[in-house]
Amino acid sequence: MKKIFGLFVLLLAFYTANAQILDPVKFSTSTEKISDTDYYLVITAAIDNGWHLYSQTVPDDGPIPTTIFITESDSTKTFQLIGKPIEEKGHTSFDKTFQMDIKYFEETTTFKQRIRLLTNDKIDINGEIEFMACDDGQCTPPTFKDLSFSLQGKAGELATEDEIKNLTKEKKNEVTKTTSKKTNSGSEKGLWTIFLIAFFSGFAALLTPCVFPMIPMTVSFFTKQSKNKAIGMRNAIIYGLSIVIIYVFLGLLVSAIFGSDALNALATNVWFNLIFFVLLVVFAASFLGAFEIVLPSSWGTKVDAQADRGGMIGIFFMALALAIVSFSCTGPIVGTLLVEAASGGNQIGPIIGMLGFSLAIALPFALFAAFPGWLNSLPKSGGWLNTVKVVLGFLELALAFKFLSQADLVLQLHWLEREVFIAIWVAIFGTLALYLFGKIRLPHDSPLTHISVGRLSLGLLSLSFTIYMLPGLWGAPLNLISAFPPPQEYSESPYGVGYTKTGGGSTESHQDLPEGAHLLAPHDILAFNDYDKGLAYAKKINKPVMIDFTGWACVNCRKMEQNVWAKSNILPILKNDIVLISLYVDDKRKLAEDEIVDSQLKPGKKLKYIGQKWSELQAVKYKTNTQPFYVLMGHDEENLIDPVGYTPDVDEYHNWLTEGISSFK
Repeated sequence: MKKIFGLFVLLLAFYTANAQILDPVKFSTSTEKISDTDYYLVITAAIDNGWHLYSQTVPDDGPIPTTIFITESDSTKTFQLIGKPIEEKGHTSFDKTFQMDIKYFEETTTFKQRIRLLTNDKIDINGEIEFMACDDGQCTPPTFKDLSFSLQGKAGELATEDEIKNLTKEKKNEVTKTTSKKTNSGSEKGLWTIFLIAFFSGFAALLTPCVFPMIPMTVSFFTKQSKNKAIGMRNAIIYGLSIVIIYVFLGLLVSAIFGSDALNALATNVWFNLIFFVLLVVFAASFLGAFEIVLPSSWGTKVDAQADRGGMIGIFFMALALAIVSFSCTGPIVGTLLVEAASGGNQIGPIIGMLGFSLAIALPFALFAAFPGWLNSLPKSGGWLNTVKVVLGFLELALAFKFLSQADLVLQLHWLEREVFIAIWVAIFGTLALYLFGKIRLPHDSPLTHISVGRLSLGLLSLSFTIYMLPGLWGAPLNLISAFPPPQEYSESPYGVGYTKTGGGSTESHQDLPEGAHLLAPHDILAFNDYDKGLAYAKKINKPVMIDFTGWACVNCRKMEQNVWAKSNILPILKNDIVLISLYVDDKRKLAEDEIVDSQLKPGKKLKYIGQKWSELQAVKYKTNTQPFYVLMGHDEENLIDPVGYTPDVDEYHNWLTEGISSFK
């Protein structure tokens, strides 16, 4: 991994040194006939290997969504737009760059906009598509590309609102073409993760008081009923397969009920996350001994009656009886797995989860039934089984707050900020450590005369994890659990409880900020968002300029600001030795009328937005369009040192700053 990372850094440095305009997505247009009057305007995107093009619908604080603009004629209406553009299923998985579940496309995809012709004449339709593309290390700024279509058909009647609604419903149910070449390594990794977590969860379920004692009982039944060893092995295999079928069917049921659209919405839907939070708290309370979740007793009675029939049907109902009888222990685990798998947005996630869980349950039952002599190696039932159940309860409680946190982030309520989340986890795992050390007893616990080696080891692990999380309250990144708590900027104090913003070196007093300047949070660095005003101030106080080409949706920009700029050898330089000009290439505010100019890169186009102005400045002057991108320049607007991009190595970034400033002096 170190070699791979090193190679990646070298490649990144190479591309930075040889700056170029990246164009990872190529678009082509065509038309598709639906009827004599109705057509699809088809936009096909060819995406470079390793790059992602994002969906038209992405979560807030995510990447720039793909947006299609089709211009309808005003005076002489020649066509009518029917609904909104539709897109392919794509892939939804956890995006490491933006730290959220996002729908995206790889290799190739199509968008379709339905229209109705209102003239018999040949017409030309023009439009524009705005998009952002990212790979694992960089993103393009919001980019606009022209679209053009030409077609001729028969004039139709203007569609009514009811007709448009009906046609829109049809389009929602339509699955556009997919290509056989498409693969989704991210989704595959996500499914493997679900499978492995579910598999080990199945083994955990085996060690609960509802399941573990049933192993010798089941094996005894097969031993007595089987006439010989071959029949015993056959029955054991059928029994194991029956367990798998029952749980996989449950996964199929969840997928069928929700459907792919609903599953894709789970990760960012506030109500789903709140419901999941409540469900997991209920599951946790059950495991901790507050109550038991059981299915109606009549179900077990009816299933037991069917199990007495014998043969393959009887064996299947024996497996179903196991699932029902053990539900008070397996139910919360199964429910948690289904919640986690479904919230990943992949429709087959619940099926894969139940496959992994059921295999872990089925294998021991089938193996011990086939080889009953192995039973002698099993430990005896006892209080340790309830301990396993309680530990699972603490884990479920901790996981519940992940979903509550996601709801809070989407609503931006700031009720469960980073410090609060970490404090809750410290309390949960600290209490778990006390429980394992025998300092706390819960319902159904047996008297603890001594602590076993296994329990002691688990207690030490929980205590170590609790101590590890404590520095998170003071700004530690906590990389081991980075996927769970809110990001560092979503906190009462972005650098931890008790941290002062002016820490990290002296700073000049900016009681009266110069025109166009502001203090960049959370470090209080004097910064400008206007190129001319920042340059004028730099000339006035005789300091070099650092241009920061950045973006609101640029995650690597935030990583630099949080993990590099905050360092004690970097922050004083940014505060005292340079004038910072931060130019946001995705700023959607409109330019003033007197600032709108022609684009140098796209003849005939106007630069209408502030972000377009800075994006074109970067592309024209520095021949690159990725962020972050840092330039150190003098008052003559010439580079003091070669610009750099994303530079997570603090020493490397420090050397770049000091060399550039030395050149200015």
